[in-house]
Amino acid sequence: MATVELTKENFDRTVSENSFVLIDFWAGWCRPCLQFAPVYEKASEANPDLVFAKVDTEAQQELASAFQISSIPTLMIVRDQVAIFSQPGALPEAALTDLIAQARALDMDEVRTKIAAEQDAAAAEEPGTPDA
Repeated sequence: MATVELTKENFDRTVSENSFVLIDFWAGWCRPCLQFAPVYEKASEANPDLVFAKVDTEAQQELASAFQISSIPTLMIVRDQVAIFSQPGALPEAALTDLIAQARALDMDEVRTKIAAEQDAAAAEEPGTPDA
């Protein structure tokens, strides 16, 4: 599958209609981004069942800002509409392959349960209340 160019117009639809989306935040002037591009493209060819997408941070500044992208390239993985990975830096091919395998192996029911528990714990802590 060819790499999908994400924009603010198609981002939500792409993430909601696909269960596994890898997103490369990049810019044309960024040398590490350009060096990572063929590694990312090769991974997309090796994993045709996954959606590989790119966000040009220059053209899509609102998206980059919404995800607090401060360093590029940044790779994000979204599974079942949950961001499970986000890290700046170009990955070598072996590391990207391993990361995809780890992301595939995640039990998303377990991930959602953990997120819910963390949100419940955060909501239970009332701000401004001194610890006993």
